[in-house]
Amino acid sequence: MPAGSLVVVGSGIQLGRHISERSTSEIKYADKVFCMADAFTYRWVEGIRPDLQPLHIYYGDDKDRRQTYREMEAVIVAPVQEGQNVCAVFYGHPGVFADVPHAAIRRLRTLGYRARMEPGISAEDCLIADLGLDPGKHGCISMEATQFLVYERQIDPTAMLILWQIGLTGDLSCTRFDTIPCKLRALVDKLCRWYAPEQEVIVYEAPVLAIHKHREDRLPLKALPQALLSQSSTLIIPPTRPLSADRRAIQALGYALSDLG
Repeated sequence: MPAGSLVVVGSGIQLGRHISERSTSEIKYADKVFCMADAFTYRWVEGIRPDLQPLHIYYGDDKDRRQTYREMEAVIVAPVQEGQNVCAVFYGHPGVFADVPHAAIRRLRTLGYRARMEPGISAEDCLIADLGLDPGKHGCISMEATQFLVYERQIDPTAMLILWQIGLTGDLSCTRFDTIPCKLRALVDKLCRWYAPEQEVIVYEAPVLAIHKHREDRLPLKALPQALLSQSSTLIIPPTRPLSADRRAIQALGYALSDLG
């Protein structure tokens, strides 16, 4: 196996509170450290490694984010191929809605280098804790909002629905960091195949700092196009229909309906 390695670590959502001891150690002792995080987290990592290299500099006005991601991947991979042990820090969980960490790890593994990921606390973890919604109770469907909108996807109203990045809904150019009401109306129209326009939904945002409170705005689905949204806004629709028992499956297991409790 060639010299050089990569470990991608997650900083978690809240500054300094969600990162693991192992991830902090990886940051301290790596030969080279890269960072893609919010300003507060970046400064915190910089306090540990003043020599860290930023990744946000590869973004640009009207620049296709896919090009940015490939540039980030290349700059992370290069020092590993030079024999250095590299640590790349990404906000939240580094494997959730993050293209670059997965791409860099795949590329290096294909070339025979050691590459792995350390998990971090994600926005979904915060959502479950802040809103008290257990995805194990009724099940959970989780997907990116634009992907749901532009592809043929099916929803099960007996399960909780989570749509991520609703503040970027409808952008196929990968150059914008916001959305507009007409695109949100298209999202609402599609959701109305399964839900009533008056259905209460939740717009959620995880708190970045411990002194902040999470956002939990409850509004009717039809009002979503007028809501003030950010890149971190997430849409949650709790289950709207009860679960129906599968009689044949229950009988095949040797139980009766009364055994469901």
